[in-house]
Amino acid sequence: MTYSLKNLICFYCMAASSLFFFPETAASQTKTVQLFAHRGGAYEFDENTLSAFESSYNEGLRGFETDVRLSKDGELVIFHDASLERMTGQQGSIEELTSSELKAITTKKGNPILFLGELLDYFADKPGIYLELEMKTNEKHYPQEKLEQYCDQLYGMVMPKKPASSTYLFTSFDKRPLRYIKETYPDADMLFITSKPCSEETVRETLELGLNRLGCNLDGTSRASVKQAQEAGVLVSCWPGRSIEDFRLGVALGCDYLCSDVPVQVKRWADNHIKEVNIK
Repeated sequence: MTYSLKNLICFYCMAASSLFFFPETAASQTKTVQLFAHRGGAYEFDENTLSAFESSYNEGLRGFETDVRLSKDGELVIFHDASLERMTGQQGSIEELTSSELKAITTKKGNPILFLGELLDYFADKPGIYLELEMKTNEKHYPQEKLEQYCDQLYGMVMPKKPASSTYLFTSFDKRPLRYIKETYPDADMLFITSKPCSEETVRETLELGLNRLGCNLDGTSRASVKQAQEAGVLVSCWPGRSIEDFRLGVALGCDYLCSDVPVQVKRWADNHIKEVNIK
């Protein structure tokens, strides 16, 4: 049976006032959850900027998510939106501008646009990092030949700079780069993202790609579906995480990974209120 996000939150919020009850901890078993900062902490900092990642890291976060696009002259750039307008006030897109043009643009808060190499350099000497690199590809801007070049370049930049103790994942809604990397670089860790909840359908899609990680929508996901996914060998990562309540719900559902736009707020709350959950 699948419950709505609203109903689940209401149910679990009544469980306790100071400590939140998790069924899996009833037998004195500690639950481990990887909390990660969506775009470096999109609601708390200037998203996808080096400042955001630095700030989240300094607050104790060790999990992060970001987005990777390709500039007109072939530079890998950290940026979520298809358009520059929301973040910078400028017209155009990453794919339409050269790296020199992009370096002359700042966000509305005054931060430079971040390039992949800069982010990898920042994390290169920091062990134990969990980093999701979302491949923002589509058929319009990334036809197959360009897609393969993008994947080759991305893998070639990322892997030499990954600390041995860190987990770097190549993720996407677009199945094409996942298939290409799986075939070309079988050692790569990957995750399939979907806007749908965890279900037999989305687990099947993940397994058909040869993957064992699923990023799915928190709303509509049930505890039973998460358990079934895990029994099939699939790790479950849920999004979006926009509040402490979303985090509490995700833990109650048994998710392995939880995305958050307010990771610092969540971590501070969890550190002070729940001892049964080990946040990585």
